[in-house]
Formats: sequence, C-alpha cells, structure tokens
Amino acid sequence: MKITDLRVIMVNWNSGPWATATASFGGTRQLGVVTVSTDEGVEGHAFLGSSRQGADAYVGPMMEFIKPSLLGRNPLDIGAIWSEMWKNNRNVSTNAVGAVDVALWDIAGKIAGLPIHRLLGSCRDRVPAYASSGFLATPQDYAEEALLFKDLGWPAYKIHPHAVPKEDIEICRVTREAVGDQFDLMLDSMWAYCYEDALRVGRAAEEYKYLWYEDPLAEEDIYNYVKLKSKLDIPIMSTEYAPGRLYGMAQWIHLQATDMLRGDVAVSGGITPLLKIAHTAEAFKMKCEVHHGGNSLNNVANLHVILAVNNCDYYEVFPANGANKFGLVEDVEVDSNGLIYAPEAPGLGYEIDWELVQRERSGEVR
Repeated sequence: MKITDLRVIMVNWNSGPWATATASFGGTRQLGVVTVSTDEGVEGHAFLGSSRQGADAYVGPMMEFIKPSLLGRNPLDIGAIWSEMWKNNRNVSTNAVGAVDVALWDIAGKIAGLPIHRLLGSCRDRVPAYASSGFLATPQDYAEEALLFKDLGWPAYKIHPHAVPKEDIEICRVTREAVGDQFDLMLDSMWAYCYEDALRVGRAAEEYKYLWYEDPLAEEDIYNYVKLKSKLDIPIMSTEYAPGRLYGMAQWIHLQATDMLRGDVAVSGGITPLLKIAHTAEAFKMKCEVHHGGNSLNNVANLHVILAVNNCDYYEVFPANGANKFGLVEDVEVDSNGLIYAPEAPGLGYEIDWELVQRERSGEVR
C-alpha cells in the first residue's frame, strides 16, 4: 500500500465570537478537511484549523514541505513518517504535522478494523469530562456556570479567569463557595502573570482546594516555574506550548519545573508524539492531562490517546458552551454521569458531515 495524494478541502466555519482573557475566537474561519489517499482506496481524514486560526494559516507549508515526502510511502510507517515531518517543524506548524499524523492513524485503524485506541493499547472504555470556561464577566457568572455543569452530573469545571490577580482570586473564592468541596475545580491562567502575581494567585487556588494550577507563567519561563513550584503545594501544570514540544519535556522534568505535563494532537504534532509525552510522564509517575484539540476531529483523536493511557484524569470540553463543535455528524458527548465513552468503529470512529462539507466548501488545496 502506498500514499497517492494529500489534499485539503477548505470549509467555511462560522461561529459566534467568544474569548478568554488572553485570546479571541470565533467569527468566520476556514476548517481544513485533510484527506490522505492510498492506492488501495483506503483514506484517512483529519481536521486542520480552529475557531481561533483557520486552516489557511497552515495549509501552504503543509503542501510545500510535507506532501512531497509523503507520496509513495507506506501509510503504516507512521513512526518514520512523523520523524521526517518533525524535521520540518521550523517551516511547518505542528498543527499541520499533527493533522497528517492523525489521518495516518485513521488509515491504520481502518486497515486493522479497529478503533485507534485499540492500536495504541486501550486502558479503559470511558473517561470523565470537565467543562472549560471562556471569559465570563463576573465571579458569580463563573459560579453559576460551574453549578450548571455540576447539576448536569459533570465532575469538574476549569476556570479561564480575567488575568487580573485580585479579580482572579475572587473568582476562585466565589466559585468554590458555590460548588462546595466535593466538586473538582481547576484554574488555567493562560500565561497571564509575572512570578509575584502567579505566587499570590496560586496560594489562593491552593487555599480553595483547586485540583491544578495551569500555565500561570509564560511557557519559556522555566526559571520562575522552578521557583513557583518550590513555593506551592497545589500541582502546577505547564508544557502545553513548551518549546520543542515532545523534545522539550526532558528539561521540565529534570528541573522539576512542573508537576504535570500537557499536550494535544494539534499543538504537540499528532497522536504519535502525544502518546510519547504521556508515556514519558508515566515513567516519572506524573500526570499528563490532554489539552483540547481546537476542532472536533482533533478532540476525537485526543480521546483515543486518553483512552490508551492511565495518567490522564480528564477529557477537556472547551469552551464549555460547545462553540468548537463543527463538522461531524455526531460529536463527542458527555452523559449524565459526566462520562465519555470509547469509540468502537474503525479508525477515528466518528463520521464527517460530508453534506455540510460540500455545502460550505470554499475551495480545495492539493
């Protein structure tokens, strides 16, 4: 079997505007439906782009640098192909590398007649989900949204606060008092603080028994992460955008700059490196919590990895209002017990809404 083509259908993706304190999302974007074709008729698919940055930002370098090296290759040589794609990481976004890798795993699952998590080595058939907030105007708004998901049976809620330390401390307090002590809360400050403010907010999150404290400092600021971790008992989670991605994890572990690792198929560059990041964390008895993937099919790919590891506690639903869901006939859903169940169809196991793709199609890149 050989790869014969790589093409991307560009689709108009319109969603209402929403934001966190440090990023804006929504409006009109281009979702890329990536297809890797083979000479035996088996195709693998992935989505490229997010409601923050569309596929048009990534697809040109993908075609220039990645496609020529794919043609004629055995699509099951996933490890070798990923290693070669990674050599282009200075020219090609990890989002594009990740999309090709996901499509190759989709092919592998279809050939085997198994869902991808089975090929990776399934550890479980379900995973709990947490609702991940956008920017909300007041502490009470966060508290009310957290209570909504608690009432729906979800086990946890993560706050993206205002990136203003005093306001963020108040958001933490009000939300914890609203939901009580038996409901998991997390805080993701999205690289908002200097060291001193990160310490103040972290001590508050610790006092209010938050499960983890995510990305308080810029991802390159390992020096201050080491200091911060030494001062706090609450688990710190970083490395989502760590320079070097997979190959940047060693220094974070060696320097004891984070308690938990982080990654997803878009930012890390596919299923292949995300699984390696999770296994690296496991070797050190660390958690690796998987970040949302930015689009629906990336989130499916993330789910397969989560199901194949023991050191990820939750699946992230971001934003909590579902604004990132687009392009599938049926999306990943959370049941009344706050659980998501393993796909059992071959490959990714979720069906692309091809009628929607054709209706909103804006072009094709080959």
